[in-house]
Amino acid sequence: MEEQPTLREKAYESFTRHLLARDVRPGQFVSQRRLVELTGLTLAAIRELIPRLEAEGLIKTVPQRGLQIAHIDLNLIREAFQLRLFLEKEAVALFTRSASDGAIAELIKQHRDIADAIAAGDATHELEVRAQAVDWGMHDAFIDALGNTIISNAYRVNSIKMRLISQERFRIDGRVGPVMGEHLKVLEAIERRSAEDAVNNLAAHINHARDRALKI
Repeated sequence: MEEQPTLREKAYESFTRHLLARDVRPGQFVSQRRLVELTGLTLAAIRELIPRLEAEGLIKTVPQRGLQIAHIDLNLIREAFQLRLFLEKEAVALFTRSASDGAIAELIKQHRDIADAIAAGDATHELEVRAQAVDWGMHDAFIDALGNTIISNAYRVNSIKMRLISQERFRIDGRVGPVMGEHLKVLEAIERRSAEDAVNNLAAHINHARDRALKI
């Protein structure tokens, strides 16, 4: 009884890891056997996993065709960005009021270090990977500040969809400078402890990303 939840979690983590690594692609049809091969777990574990993936909208069963990985379409983009906006506006307002000076300073330093590297002519893939991690890390920090497990779980699932959208529609590649600039506007408002400015700047940042995703 104690091992089963762990096995289910391993199956879930393995699937999402392969999904984000693009070992399976949005819209692709896969069999249960293929998921067994991919995750290295048992068929029983995969069968227990499928209802959770269906409930979270990461996979769906298509009659006479099998299992289909979530397809990135305009409706998914709109819904994922709308949920992200609702959650993060509340989160950044609380973060502005409650985050320590040290935590804020560290986020600002991470972003300014990357901005300085770009200004110095660094256009390497390694910098883009680092910038993407800093990008996601900032947004996750806002949500974590809420201390709300229900919201964190909803955000985690939506974050997987957001990363799939990012991979399919727009990556940070070539846009590190503008993204860091938008983030710094949010962080500087937080540093001033202006929740209103932080919320407005964050909303502008998220809406800008949404509009780019919808246009492509």
